Amino acid sequence: MSNSAFVFIKPHAVTDRTIKLVRDHFVNRGLTIDSEGKIDAKTIESKQLIDNHYYAIASKATLLKPSELNVPKDKFESKFGLSWDDALSQGKCFNALDAAAKLGLSASELDQLWAKTKKAGKLIKFGGGFYCGEVEPGMYVFNGFFMSMREKYVKEGASIYYFTVTWPESKYSWADFRSEVLGATDPNDAPATSIRNIILKLWKDLGLEDQPNVGDNGVHASASPLEAFCERRNWLGVQTKDDVFGSVLASVGYSENTLQNYSKDPQVTPLGGREKGSLWDYLEDRDTSEVLEMMLPGQVIGSANGSAGFCPKSAAVGALIGAIGAWYMFSKD
Repeated sequence: MSNSAFVFIKPHAVTDRTIKLVRDHFVNRGLTIDSEGKIDAKTIESKQLIDNHYYAIASKATLLKPSELNVPKDKFESKFGLSWDDALSQGKCFNALDAAAKLGLSASELDQLWAKTKKAGKLIKFGGGFYCGEVEPGMYVFNGFFMSMREKYVKEGASIYYFTVTWPESKYSWADFRSEVLGATDPNDAPATSIRNIILKLWKDLGLEDQPNVGDNGVHASASPLEAFCERRNWLGVQTKDDVFGSVLASVGYSENTLQNYSKDPQVTPLGGREKGSLWDYLEDRDTSEVLEMMLPGQVIGSANGSAGFCPKSAAVGALIGAIGAWYMFSKD
């Protein structure tokens, strides 16, 4: 069976030399490039592509008000010495968008304030992509870093350059693809032969304005087959029926509503599990064959906003996975 990921060069690194370097890197490492192209800032902003890409973060920074968030009240009070209900009722809580407006700050200025807040130890992480900081005395802001992240993608002249790549599971596991071919999030910690470390070493020759770092680390790549499917839907507008991975899920009963909900990384409880957690975290670094088996109807329960349509687990799981594997491998041109 094959894995298929969505990869893009981040705006800070989009140059002709970087594009060629990344393309050659994938080919030399034995990956097949199925498609590639550029998406400009105007399109990214008008279609809210970066907001959807970082939905878990963006929803708390721009799309939802603090009163709509599921804030762990005990953790909030333990960190800030004020109950969540009191902070909310007193109008002390803001998403990043409203905080910037209230303080009269630009995206970069809010990011600088957020960095100071973090350095001062006045920041708490409630979950994946879910942060709160006391940026001013008695002013609590959620995901204050996101506005500057977004700005990098939507400012005039910005763009991403994407690749969809495929490789046999027997060549690289998904975990190996991310750790060896892509490299660690911090390019300084990435293997010397990984693309993130190579970009770090060659950044001046590639025409980058600044040295790569943890945030601007050259390239993004999907963390799992499900994430890759969601990213192809978002960035490329691929329909479920036209996506190899997505059409398999649809064929075993997944509705469009459920698949759309999965793009928002819902909290779910795997069968046999006791606690809810991020769906994407559960599937991270797993190969396509394993993810498909885990996602057969009945394998995941308790997902909010869209998972109510799950049916009992199908019989003959092994036979079905075998059929899926054969179909997946040979359905591509």
